[in-house]
Amino acid sequence: MAPHLLLVAGLGLGGLTPPARPADDPKPAARELKVRATDDFTITGDGSAAAWKKAEWEPLHLRADAARPYRTRVKALYSKAGLYVLFDAEDKKLSATKTADYDNLWEEDVFEVFLWPDERHPVYFEYELSPLGVELPILVPNLDGRIMGWRPWHYAGNRAVKKKTAAAGGPVKSGAAVEGWTAEVLIPYELLAPLGNVPPKPGARWRANFYRMDYDGEKASWDWARVGDSFHEYKKFGTLVFE
Repeated sequence: MAPHLLLVAGLGLGGLTPPARPADDPKPAARELKVRATDDFTITGDGSAAAWKKAEWEPLHLRADAARPYRTRVKALYSKAGLYVLFDAEDKKLSATKTADYDNLWEEDVFEVFLWPDERHPVYFEYELSPLGVELPILVPNLDGRIMGWRPWHYAGNRAVKKKTAAAGGPVKSGAAVEGWTAEVLIPYELLAPLGNVPPKPGARWRANFYRMDYDGEKASWDWARVGDSFHEYKKFGTLVFE
């Protein structure tokens, strides 16, 4: 089953409806990532900013047996402006052709972050970024397994996600042979404010998950907190702990 079902501004975006969650859904996965505070800094796409030395790498795990168990990992920091996330992955080819934002990015190489700051409501933020810098930012109400994605309005200025990508061993180009690629984002609180429990204060806890899709031949995927068939099993997300 495809990991996504998105209805964006009235348009269906790929995938199949995930099965309804049973009433006795298992308890959330015990995955925690401590997120340290930082001053704001300029993202470069390759994680070269000195601030990243404060954060430890956290591994993502391959979701099924595959012939290419590429190392995949993530870091996070937070500032007064927003949440910084850095993805890093081994790879051999940039399998990415889409050039339009809000496209079905999960059908090609992509990194994804899901943020669920307020557990009182089944609504979370999903952000996807391809090696080519193409993005999919949406707010997702998940109503008993019916997943509906809504595009942000006035998505510009201090509401827009800052993002950059970089490749190792090759160019940032569709089909390029590489040794790996990185993605760096700053997700602003101005964009996340409707979710509640934003901005985070020291001691705050947000549910979250991180994913990767890769298409060097047969599709492969990775997750941080283990979910089932659907990436949208939000009750199984891990937890970000803000220090």
